[in-house]
Amino acid sequence: MNLFIFVLLGFAIASLGSISPSFLNLTVVKFSLRSGLKAALFLIGGFATVLFFQANLGAYLANVLMENSEYITTIQKIGTAILILLSAYFFWSYFKSNKTLKKVEIEKSKAYFHGIGMSLLNTFAIPFYFTAISFLIGLDYFEYSVKNALFFSFGSTAGSFTTYSVYATIATKIEDKLSYVAGKMDFIIGCLTGVVGLGNLIYFVWFK
Repeated sequence: MNLFIFVLLGFAIASLGSISPSFLNLTVVKFSLRSGLKAALFLIGGFATVLFFQANLGAYLANVLMENSEYITTIQKIGTAILILLSAYFFWSYFKSNKTLKKVEIEKSKAYFHGIGMSLLNTFAIPFYFTAISFLIGLDYFEYSVKNALFFSFGSTAGSFTTYSVYATIATKIEDKLSYVAGKMDFIIGCLTGVVGLGNLIYFVWFK
């Protein structure tokens, strides 16, 4: 299959995955409102750096671990614990901080490395890519190789960067309308990660 097709598949899948509400795109909105579009783009660059490797790892896992579901379950449990801890952190940050979002200048390098740190804590990415690529393999649209995975990852990185950049740009355009929501962004992210984490925990306790 033409390698350009893998780039397009990666771009489309990552774009769709990045559209849905998550603590990453909500963090982009918060960063954009607090520190400006340029800082948000460096944050997104940090996201994209990690997402490139996460997409590669997702492709590898889809190829190797499809017959070893117990490992997938272990990964999901670790991810659930991280989500619950993240939820607690965002609630703590919300109740500790001033509820009014103030403009804060931030260094580009600090924004970039903050993006890397947040993306490393994103427990959705690897299972998302694993599931998506497993589905493509099942439809004979993807055959794993290092080259195919690299091109898919390039596409997924570009797709994620584009979608998050749209979030950041829109946030700066409608800043006045988001002023109330912006001050409660940590609370919203805490609720989102908490609901997903507790949902996973309930699933493992009662249905596994």
